[in-house]
Amino acid sequence: MKRRDLFAGSLALGALAARSAWTSIPAAAQALNRTAPAGSVPHLTPMRVHADQIADIKVCLRPFRPMGPRLDVEKIGDKTVIHNYGHGGSGWSLSWGSADIAVGKAAATLDKKIAVIGCGVIGLTSALTAQRAGMDVTIYTKDLLPHTRSVRANGSWTPDSRVALTKPAGDAFPALWEQMARYSWKTYRDYLGLPGNPIDFRDNYILSDIPFDQKHFPPPQPGAGDYSTTGKPQHTSEFADYGDLIRDIIPNPEEIDPKDNPFPVAHARRANMMMFNFGAYGHLLLSEFYQAGGKIVIREFHNPGDLKSLPENVIINCPGYAAHDWWQDKTLIPVRGQTTWLPPQADALYGVEYKGAALLSKTDGVMVQALDFSHTLGEMVGVGNSFEHTDRSEAEQAIGIFEDLFARMGKEHV
Repeated sequence: MKRRDLFAGSLALGALAARSAWTSIPAAAQALNRTAPAGSVPHLTPMRVHADQIADIKVCLRPFRPMGPRLDVEKIGDKTVIHNYGHGGSGWSLSWGSADIAVGKAAATLDKKIAVIGCGVIGLTSALTAQRAGMDVTIYTKDLLPHTRSVRANGSWTPDSRVALTKPAGDAFPALWEQMARYSWKTYRDYLGLPGNPIDFRDNYILSDIPFDQKHFPPPQPGAGDYSTTGKPQHTSEFADYGDLIRDIIPNPEEIDPKDNPFPVAHARRANMMMFNFGAYGHLLLSEFYQAGGKIVIREFHNPGDLKSLPENVIINCPGYAAHDWWQDKTLIPVRGQTTWLPPQADALYGVEYKGAALLSKTDGVMVQALDFSHTLGEMVGVGNSFEHTDRSEAEQAIGIFEDLFARMGKEHV
């Protein structure tokens, strides 16, 4: 299943059932025909996943822009505004590469004093990238990173998760996306092995009760239209899929031989996936920014004209979905996503996807997320939904899938 928000460290698996044209085993696994070596699948401790263990439920609105992230330059009076928003479900993954492009445009002004609007992951990485380029940076924001929509995400490498629609993005965008993805991947590797494991890798298991090559989405309904005719995507096949462009640097998946399968499920695959521990990584980024002399001013903006009062003449605008209102950018489409968090389980650090739900055990908690219970919507789940309140029934349904899985898994280990 296409990684909408989660587990795109297995990009080679990413198109599984997410494109009507891909109705067989994903190309990478099929071409490699790789099976995990005997004995390489470790004993896995079943996780304690129960509704009465819920510690938090978070909802974010991903800022999806059909033509891809906005990275153009705009003049507001005597201010030069470089936009950096609209990354859909790929903000964490593309943040460093996107920041590199935005800061390059800021550097072209030759002005050393830079303002950054927003302190989500896009704003903070833009600010740090500007500092590394020798600029004096002030962040203006309503909220610091721990209170932004950024940390309501799931925290995994998903560089082409709802990042664009193929047709509106056009022929030039794939190369730009590849540039951002490769730069980000390389930068994240610099954070591996640090205290607190701000960036880490997890074994992620994709499970199915039926053969993977039997999974596919139904075709578009006749007369349903598409983005060009309705102003909104109507089918998962409209979403861009760029994973092949960076397959040479992303760990490939492995089939798991039935006799080595640790789960009570007929079919399983494993992929090594990059993920972000929000607490450790966010604290590290903020510390780096302050140590380099960065300043943060708590301030809320209501319209572009408010920027005229800033002392800086060059501004990198990173408001996320807030650009829909304060910048009046109606190209942005909200994509609702909800994550449910259980206490950390240090003895079970791995991820699972099964029956339209996903789970990821991190140092900052066990994250459970509904993907597509119906197995028919794919990337369309949450598109156009701006409801930012939590839905406990959705959380409990996703938890129930894994509660049952681990109960059966535990019995097999007795």
